[in-house]
Amino acid sequence: MKVLLLGGTGEARELAAQLVANGIDVTSSLAGRTKDLRLPDGAVRVGGFGGVTGLTEWLQSHPVDAVVDATHPFAATMTEHAVTATREADVPLLVLRRPGWSATPGDDWHWVDTAAAAAELLPSIGGRVFLTIGRQGLETFASTGLWTLARCVDPPEPAPTWCTLLLDRGPYDVAAELELLGRHRIDVLVTKDSGGPQTEAKLTAARELQLPVVLIHRPAAPLGVPVVETAAAATSWLQAL
Repeated sequence: MKVLLLGGTGEARELAAQLVANGIDVTSSLAGRTKDLRLPDGAVRVGGFGGVTGLTEWLQSHPVDAVVDATHPFAATMTEHAVTATREADVPLLVLRRPGWSATPGDDWHWVDTAAAAAELLPSIGGRVFLTIGRQGLETFASTGLWTLARCVDPPEPAPTWCTLLLDRGPYDVAAELELLGRHRIDVLVTKDSGGPQTEAKLTAARELQLPVVLIHRPAAPLGVPVVETAAAATSWLQAL
């Protein structure tokens, strides 16, 4: 069996390791937008395909038995391309998405559909913002006029001048997040519903400090495509296939 794994997430690296251990020929495709990439087991290609046409042509010239989309839950464009290209190339597609976060007692969560909606809501609930949405879409929050600490893995280009930029990579722990929120006197957190344990500590810290959290809904999963939440489930699906 040969599998194309659209990766870049921890779940994708976990799945690649499982597939290699089970003797499945896997090629992981990484967008290459992040510096110091954590390479998975098996073969790796880095760089985009060139849209739907490029991915379709790649699948036609590199025959595989299945494609697994294990990209970030907010990588909606890549998922859309995968759905269209695999249908064109007549290749089975599986989507691997870790589950989103769920509120627990003590949480003060405000759900919105877009970054623009989050920016519009912010002035009514806080004045010092901890923004953890990644480097894409930061400028949406420049117009709020609020003091903002923006945390990213890699520096945005061009570098923002309207906020304080913190470059850091997870996983994060609750103690460090509490210290960070206290030191900067943060009174509202903004994040995407990425899910997973690597960046969940900020939500725990916000809960302990009784801070409001603005969460951006993740894009809906594609219709007509099987979706699993763990690497083990993806491995089982591929083995059954």
